[in-house]
Amino acid sequence: MPFISNTDKDRKEMLAEIGVKKFEDLLTDIPKKFILKELCSLEEPYSELDITRKISELAAKNISTEKAISFLGAGVYDHFIPAAVDHIVLRPEFHSAYTPYQAEVSQGTLQYIYEYQTLICELTGMEISNAGMYDGASAAAEAILMASRKTKNFKAVIAGTINPLYLEVIKSYTEGIGIELVYVPSKNGMVDLEALKDAIDDNTGCVLLQTPNFFGNIEDAFAVEEITHTSKKALFIVAVDPISLAVLNSPSEYNADIVVGEGQALGNAQNYGGPLFGFLASKLFLARTIPGRIVGETLDADGEKAYCLTLQAREQHIRRAKSTSNICSNEALCNLAATVYMTLMGKEGLKEVAIQSTTKAHYLAGKISKINGFSLAFEAPFFKEFAIKTPVLAKEIIEKLKSKNIFPGVDLKQFGYENMLLIAVTEKKRKWDLDELINSLKEFSR
Repeated sequence: MPFISNTDKDRKEMLAEIGVKKFEDLLTDIPKKFILKELCSLEEPYSELDITRKISELAAKNISTEKAISFLGAGVYDHFIPAAVDHIVLRPEFHSAYTPYQAEVSQGTLQYIYEYQTLICELTGMEISNAGMYDGASAAAEAILMASRKTKNFKAVIAGTINPLYLEVIKSYTEGIGIELVYVPSKNGMVDLEALKDAIDDNTGCVLLQTPNFFGNIEDAFAVEEITHTSKKALFIVAVDPISLAVLNSPSEYNADIVVGEGQALGNAQNYGGPLFGFLASKLFLARTIPGRIVGETLDADGEKAYCLTLQAREQHIRRAKSTSNICSNEALCNLAATVYMTLMGKEGLKEVAIQSTTKAHYLAGKISKINGFSLAFEAPFFKEFAIKTPVLAKEIIEKLKSKNIFPGVDLKQFGYENMLLIAVTEKKRKWDLDELINSLKEFSR
């Protein structure tokens, strides 16, 4: 927020107009125990020049992926972003856009959201897409709520190979509303299909699968779909990496009912973990249960093409008790970046990104598995990400390689997997980058 230079005289006039003598009179409804009694120990104010220097000094301590070789993943990936994406996104008419409440003055925003929805449907094979979600994790959680609304069954069966951070968000979303969460264990880096069969019954509202899963392994979505739909009402929800859909089966091919995912890989930078955006698409019969809003194409009074919010079942638009969600942040700028990215790349460009990422990941995995003490954690087929077992603590490897400006991956100890490193590879990695990591890991061979 910009600095507002109100003087003491200005403040006195405003307080007098409101009808109070001092600012503290405005806080009478706040319990006294919550009001700060002593001044905060803040530094003296900085000038704009000084604060610019201070922020620059702090920012210089960060190591960006432009200066380091990064193999970090686990949901956020270092894909190449064409310069044209930022050039278009940062145009003022887009950069300042908010939720398009008034269609007559928001045609540009509504049009690109409509284009975004169309591209997501083409990518996933689904019939309808909403206008965006907070991130992949909340999209997965919203899909579970969506399934419960439709089926009136409140048991959600979740594959144990899903991103653990997604699970945390799902728990927060479903707590206190009567949805039972049942976790199916993993087996060799994949969901245990026999355990999945045992977990599903006529009370199941949905099954949630991630593929490629948290470890990068490609699940047998056809088998999971068949098991899911043995239940009378259960809906099949699948969380996907959008880049993978350029080379793997689209969710519509294995009869998914709802598709969600993290869209950051589509033209959005890693930005230290955010902002992100989630996508959600489904079969048409679920349209009335979709959270958020949907942009549609219509004709105006003159018969010209126009756009409007066709469905807007969120709490800012309708009565809270009737809304499908309380999504109130606008991720449309991130959606726009994805729309520009997908348009620029086209089908062949996306396919090239997917193939390069996969090919390079498999080259790297093959070389690392030949280093004494290192081995692939799983034998399952994988996309652009894979887990390796390490002869020493993964943390030790990460700390040592940081000094070489290499981020070797994510330590999986935080998720309960000792001596295991999750490595992601994108099209940006040159053979030199891959070999640099291979040679660096040889220092830890046993």
